[in-house]
Amino acid sequence: MCGIWALFGSDDCLSVQCLSAMKIAHRGPDAFRFENVNGYTNCCFGFHRLAVVDPLFGMQPIRVRKYPYLWLCYNGEIYNHKTLQQRFEFEYQTNVDGEVILHLYDKGGIEQTISMLDGVFAFVLLDTANKKVFLGRDTYGVRPLFKAMTEDGFLAVCSEAKGLVSLKHSTTPFLKVEPFLPGHYEVLDLKPNGKVASVEMVKYHHCTDEPLHALYDSVEKLFPGFELEMVKTNLRILFDNAIRKRLMTDRRIGCLLSGGLDSSLVAASLLKQLKEAQVQYPLQTFAIGMEDSPDLLAARKVANYIGSEHHEVLFNSEEGIQALDEVIFSLETYDITTVRASVGMYLISKYIRKNTDSVVIFSGEGSDELTQGYIYFHKAPSPEKAEEESERLLKELYLFDVLRADRTTAAHGLELRVPFLDHRFSSYYLSLPPEMRIPKNGIEKHLLRETFEDSNLLPKEILWRPKEAFSDGITSVKNSWFKILQDYVEHQVDDAMMAAAAQKFPFNTPKTKEGYYYRQIFEHHYPGRADWLSHYWMPKWINATDPSARTLTHYKSVAEA
Repeated sequence: MCGIWALFGSDDCLSVQCLSAMKIAHRGPDAFRFENVNGYTNCCFGFHRLAVVDPLFGMQPIRVRKYPYLWLCYNGEIYNHKTLQQRFEFEYQTNVDGEVILHLYDKGGIEQTISMLDGVFAFVLLDTANKKVFLGRDTYGVRPLFKAMTEDGFLAVCSEAKGLVSLKHSTTPFLKVEPFLPGHYEVLDLKPNGKVASVEMVKYHHCTDEPLHALYDSVEKLFPGFELEMVKTNLRILFDNAIRKRLMTDRRIGCLLSGGLDSSLVAASLLKQLKEAQVQYPLQTFAIGMEDSPDLLAARKVANYIGSEHHEVLFNSEEGIQALDEVIFSLETYDITTVRASVGMYLISKYIRKNTDSVVIFSGEGSDELTQGYIYFHKAPSPEKAEEESERLLKELYLFDVLRADRTTAAHGLELRVPFLDHRFSSYYLSLPPEMRIPKNGIEKHLLRETFEDSNLLPKEILWRPKEAFSDGITSVKNSWFKILQDYVEHQVDDAMMAAAAQKFPFNTPKTKEGYYYRQIFEHHYPGRADWLSHYWMPKWINATDPSARTLTHYKSVAEA
């Protein structure tokens, strides 16, 4: 996890512009470099480093002797860099996983390069020999990337939008900043004056397609067909592989653990694999909640069962509410459910950074979207509609859960790893017949649960524990985080403000006082940038006015049972 920043064709003083790069310093607390491009006085790269692999030669932009005309700035991990090196006999100059991008590009151009990368990434690749700039982002947008481009060809890119909003450009008083779409790459021509022109924007991978790099990976051969036992075996093979490849790091690994199915499966599998890899330190697991929260109790049970070094972080309502301002600043969104769920994750990341030496943090993000884990999937009119919804959620992850997971951890210099969004695991899961993936017997993620039923990875009551919304599970059912927030905003936003909400916020007008309060904070930090969020996250197939699972009838019947 790092922070990347680059400008092409700036007509303002670079030493002033580069101050914007410091807005993302939290992403790379270990080192910083600012580098001009030879022959282009108005083009430069900025890089904040979190040293996770190759402490000696890991600084960026990456340049190697063999390709002096290539400059690469990237944020991410390429898990198959060694496999590709062996397959194509690349001669690496460093131990940096991203170096493979330079060799692949030289061998086969940008389309083949990006399709062969097994990992999470956002990159800027400059080819001064062919006068090209390339931008690319992984399938689900696990690593963030924003861009701003003007009509006269000034281009600015950054890991977070906050590194672009203050940039100056002569023709544009207000620079339009937007997220770079996941699963895409863009080709731009570099002109002699340092400015660029977009040539094409290409969608190179859809989450349902098996990735091209599957041809070269070392996963054992999967069983054909959709017989249940075979499918379960395949899922276990692919999930194990997703965890194993993510062990690639020189820093200590930890794991977030809410006690729910997803994070528990990740923690249990991770601990097993760390033992197999003979890693010398104990796995640290981290749970957060208020006193008597269901998540803390469940996480403790899992930690005891798997034998991790477990840390519990307690917070109270005042600390949660106090964190809202910095959380919204970090997130760059005002989406209600994202903000709610981010507070706990932000506070636990703060604790990890301050009190431990764990830097690479595993978590269960992406599973709810992939395996139809949200409670409203019980209401899906058909397996095909549920499948459609699952794919929509995956496509929008970069606006919601993946955004939350990246920003709350990156704010404290941690790197998040999300095995459920592994390309092979997720594309295989999505290839299964729709009726296999829907909730069964009133239980969501039924297939995932039964896949690990006989593995002894987890206690049965955890494996079959019903879904808790993260923002609800961290507090007791009697006085939920949801209710604490409602009580607080009631005193911050009055009825007159709500009555004028549509006038004040014509785009994505907040419908609740909580939504209004978050929007106010967002506008304070990022005035006029509301279009970063295209729509609020909301459950489907029900008449919901609030995204909380707590307001759904299924949740109430489960909670009361």
